[in-house]
Amino acid sequence: MTERVTEQLAVGDVVADQTYWITRENLVRYAGASGDFNPIHWNERVAKSVGLPGVIAHGLLTMGLAGRLLTDWLGDPAAVVEYGVRFARPVVVPDDDTGVAVRVAAIVTDVRDDGLVALELTVKVDEQKVLTQARALCRLPADRPSSS
Repeated sequence: MTERVTEQLAVGDVVADQTYWITRENLVRYAGASGDFNPIHWNERVAKSVGLPGVIAHGLLTMGLAGRLLTDWLGDPAAVVEYGVRFARPVVVPDDDTGVAVRVAAIVTDVRDDGLVALELTVKVDEQKVLTQARALCRLPADRPSSS
C-alpha cells in the first residue's frame, strides 16, 4: 500500500501547510517543560541587553512546531525517519495576546524507490526564513492519504 501512496506524490507537491502562533505564554510553558529558563525567552530587558531585538522563542520550540507539521500530516511520529534544521534567525515574540505567526510548509523533494519521501520544510515569520536546511525523510504509513 505504501508504494501506491508514494506513487501519488510528486516532487514539488506541497503536502502540508500550517500557521502556528507563538505567544509569551507558550514560551513560559515550553520553558517549564524543557527546563530552559534562559531569560532571553521571557525578559525583554535581558534580551535587549545581549543584542536581541526582544524576547525570542526557544529554537527547539520552533523546530518542534515544524516537526509537528510532519507528524500531523503523517499521523505517526515514528514515520519521521530523519529530521534536521539550521537556526537562521530568532523568532521575536511580542508582549501581547496574539503572539507571532510561524508558517510551516512541507514540499516533496524526492520520492524514493524504498518507500521513503524526502521533504523540505519552509519555516517563516513575516516571509523571512527562521529555519533553513529544514529537511525530513519520512515513511508514509500504509493507510496515509497522499496529501492533506
